Amino acid sequence: MNMEMMTSLGNAGAAAVLGLAALGSALGTGTAGMAAVGAWKKCYAQSKTAPFILMVFIGAPLSQTIYGMILMFQMAQPVTQDMEAAFVSWPAMISAGIFGGMAMAASAWFQGKAGAAGADALAETGQGFGNYLMTIGIVETVALFVLVFIQAAL
Repeated sequence: MNMEMMTSLGNAGAAAVLGLAALGSALGTGTAGMAAVGAWKKCYAQSKTAPFILMVFIGAPLSQTIYGMILMFQMAQPVTQDMEAAFVSWPAMISAGIFGGMAMAASAWFQGKAGAAGADALAETGQGFGNYLMTIGIVETVALFVLVFIQAAL
């Protein structure tokens, strides 16, 4: 296998982390968004004010795309700067990209699910926003750990 091919494979791993993290963000925002729309509908049906703060739950899973982008840049930089390192690291880069991206995707998706539950509960009771946000933050921590630990491993 030539150097150019190995560099390309290393960069494919960097691209995979972003693509998979973004997939998770799409699933998470979509899930939370559908629940928020349903929660707002309940509020309108009961002639209650629809809480705009539910947008926080919808947008929370987007951060995993940013983490994926940061990790993508961190992974691609050494490959493009040091062709000899690419010779050795391309399997690690692909593995890190796929498994790191999948972990970030799962974090975003389940963050959206937690946000969906929080949106429903907040619209119904008007209480507990801080608790729901803390839950989302804990789920977010998984993606942050992946970002930091994969950077350390490469």
